[in-house]
Amino acid sequence: MPKLNQIIAVEKGVKSKSAQELARAQQEIQKPVLLAGLSRTYQPKDEEGEQFPPESARVQVKAEDLLRSAATSLTRLFDVTAAKDWANTATTADVLVEGRTLLAGVPVPYLLFLEKQLGELHAFVRRLPVLDAAESWSQDPSTDTWKTEPVRTVRTKKVPRNHVKAEATEQHPAQVEVYYEDIAIGYWTTVKFSGALPARRVNELLERVERLQEAVKFAREEANAFEVTDQRVGEAVFGYLLAGS
Repeated sequence: MPKLNQIIAVEKGVKSKSAQELARAQQEIQKPVLLAGLSRTYQPKDEEGEQFPPESARVQVKAEDLLRSAATSLTRLFDVTAAKDWANTATTADVLVEGRTLLAGVPVPYLLFLEKQLGELHAFVRRLPVLDAAESWSQDPSTDTWKTEPVRTVRTKKVPRNHVKAEATEQHPAQVEVYYEDIAIGYWTTVKFSGALPARRVNELLERVERLQEAVKFAREEANAFEVTDQRVGEAVFGYLLAGS
């Protein structure tokens, strides 16, 4: 079991690392190009038609992965801070969510820490990318992302045509006007991919964070005497926050 001075010695580094990880995740979810994927294939209308190579772009960032990464980093921070706060105080309370004890005997300083961290988590979740409501999305097990149904579009080519304005005579050549007509030569089949989240999932996460924020505030007000020296609370917190998919 670590000593208090050891916990204090590593706390600053753990805080710095978790802040960097959360900042990196927040930067990545604000780059739509990293969350978007594409698959396009071309089929000429005629066997002699011009061929075009398929086009594709892989989803580079998935919001669920960023959530799990942030949870892993913050779990360490939550545990280190808990070990320090539990050792520094005997004033505690249970955190109750929907009538169930999520965290038992939590010191007031740690409840204050949780309030601050949950506020930052709430801001992070509010910025999570949401799937475009204009599209119909389904989960694609092969890429572990969301995808749309294939959409087929026509590729056209401008073909010159002649319009005879006046027939030729013995005295004058024919008057011909050249115009261009769009002729279908093939078809693109496009499938969009995304690493964003359904609005339902984001709303569910927000509701859970807000419910836990209320529980922590209530627990702080109802704190009673309790003292421990070592705790593991990060897994319980993020197991609740990220439950379901």
